[in-house]
Amino acid sequence: MASDSPIRTLVVDDEPLAIERLQILCAREPLIDLVGTASDGEAALRLIEALEPEMLLLDIAMPGLDGIGVAKAVEKLDRKPAIIFCTAFDQYAVTAFDLSATDYLLKPVAQDRLARAVARVIERRKAPPEEKGASEYAQEFWVPHRSEMIRIAAQDIDRIEAERDYMRLHVGARSFLLHQTITELERRLDPAQFIRLHRSTIIRRDRIARLSHDGMGVWHAVLTDEERIRIGRTYLPAARTLMGR
Repeated sequence: MASDSPIRTLVVDDEPLAIERLQILCAREPLIDLVGTASDGEAALRLIEALEPEMLLLDIAMPGLDGIGVAKAVEKLDRKPAIIFCTAFDQYAVTAFDLSATDYLLKPVAQDRLARAVARVIERRKAPPEEKGASEYAQEFWVPHRSEMIRIAAQDIDRIEAERDYMRLHVGARSFLLHQTITELERRLDPAQFIRLHRSTIIRRDRIARLSHDGMGVWHAVLTDEERIRIGRTYLPAARTLMGR
């Protein structure tokens, strides 16, 4: 199959108006071949088996088997369609991307956002097979920002700070809030790239320029921009590994 041939697509949503809107949006995208629609999760799984779509435009909040349940079932298939979640709620983003979703669109879905999602599916289709294997650690995060979800590559994150029930991801001069605990986030990050130096702080290793102490037993990590991050006593042994000790 040519890498730029239309993507066989199935729309799954329990709201007729939402299906109609997605049908219109799909008709405007030359790289989408809409092969069917389903109004519930069980029907979606039957159509996935019969039609073998390459992409799902999948709602999450549906009665019976919801979109997350459909995505979990799809994970077990030999030929997995790409999943683009289309939902009115942003709180499912972490779960969605744990299931290797390609994109996460907030309703009402905008034409340009659908086009970008399709481009990502095409990009993954072009990737050599060895690049498609799932990493043990998260390669990207999707965070709500205004009326859309923003993709942040893990390698672009400078540091992470806990703010109550949220994590603030610092990316250059910008920052974004992600609803997740720091323990869960630490588990998802590659320890070869990130290190936790405080109960509320995770730093990207190559952003640490040096370690310093004040002579009273308090250590700080000095970042490449000269910002100082206090190292918690519990995390001193991890910090010492930065110096090969």
